[in-house]
Amino acid sequence: MFKLIYILWAPKGQPKQITKDLLLNKIQPRLYDAGVKKLTMYIDDEHSNVRSSAPKLYSGPEISAELSLWVDDIKRHLEIEIILQSGLFTYAGYQVEESIYTEYGGNKHFYKRDWPDGQRSPVLMAITLMERPKKLSREEWIKRWHGTQSPVSEAMQPRARYIRNVVLQALTPGAPPFEGIVEEAWPSIKHYTNPFLFYGAGKMNVFKLAVNMYRMLRSVSAFLKFNKIRSSTMSEYILKS
Repeated sequence: MFKLIYILWAPKGQPKQITKDLLLNKIQPRLYDAGVKKLTMYIDDEHSNVRSSAPKLYSGPEISAELSLWVDDIKRHLEIEIILQSGLFTYAGYQVEESIYTEYGGNKHFYKRDWPDGQRSPVLMAITLMERPKKLSREEWIKRWHGTQSPVSEAMQPRARYIRNVVLQALTPGAPPFEGIVEEAWPSIKHYTNPFLFYGAGKMNVFKLAVNMYRMLRSVSAFLKFNKIRSSTMSEYILKS
């Protein structure tokens, strides 16, 4: 099967609840009719209005949702996009290669998934859209991301789940040049907003916090430009697994 990701921007001024209801109640069933076999929606809703402990330098428009879906025929993206157009979304679509670095229950920070399809996951999601700096070849960029940044962040940060998506191709004209899309689940809002938890520094250990922040800064800056990183908090809805 093929994994596709769509980044969505709702019409300006549209309330979050309307966007959420539209995606879950109207868009979702139509996607199955279009041949979607597996579907997860990450939605900016009433549970996700949270600011990260990480620095945020990008000031562009916030995304409204990310749809992660699997199809058996790549050409089905055309049917999917007609459905998204009916919701008046601005969107960008990508075919990606997924690698799950950590699954729910795969480390000490969270338990194995025990909630059903359709129920909001008991986590806070961070969706990060990444552009490759022109000075790095694609091979070197992936090497630094997968070989260095992933192990550094996994050893340090209390994530519940960590999914990496390497973009293989853009599916929609004019799609932003993202080459990596990260889906990270955090055990709670506190784990994401408290810098001592976010950077794995324990309880008020200022020295360890400074050391870990420096390690993270070095690791991230080796393969990304901070002003190009777009990160948004979302709620996760695993709808069809």
